[in-house]
Amino acid sequence: VCPDLSRTEFADVTAEMYPLGTKLYYECDDGYERRSGQYLGIRCQSTHWVASWVYKEFECIDKKILLSMDPTMELNFTQKTERKTQSLATQKQENLTEFDRKDFCGPPKTIPHASLSLNNKYYVGQVLHFKCQSGYDKQSPTSGTRTCKKVNGTITWTHLDMRCTNDS
Repeated sequence: VCPDLSRTEFADVTAEMYPLGTKLYYECDDGYERRSGQYLGIRCQSTHWVASWVYKEFECIDKKILLSMDPTMELNFTQKTERKTQSLATQKQENLTEFDRKDFCGPPKTIPHASLSLNNKYYVGQVLHFKCQSGYDKQSPTSGTRTCKKVNGTITWTHLDMRCTNDS
């Protein structure tokens, strides 16, 4: 496990690949609610010598619709969105090299009306991409990466050479 990552002010953090063992969690957007009894976590693990995300059933439903839809309509909606999001995730996974597919998961599938959050635990090999948020003064460079590496037995993050500022 990598050390805690210091916060970078006025910057957004993303990742394109996740090492084995990474856990991510879906959060429903405002106005939506997780279907009762469904688990919001996913995990990157090796299945048949290929790194892939292990999903449980998860869906975010509009709170207003949740109260007014009958069960048959909800089931049909679930099946349609599942097919669409699964094909997007499969397409992104295919872009990884053979080496990457063994040790890293590609981007997780998108779930309608949900966003992903990290559990703040990263593993050696994780590369994070930083980019200044819109609306903030950017000083070159305006984007960069940090990688969690093991050097001489010590696990550490590489230096991030970027700065995003706010006039106030």
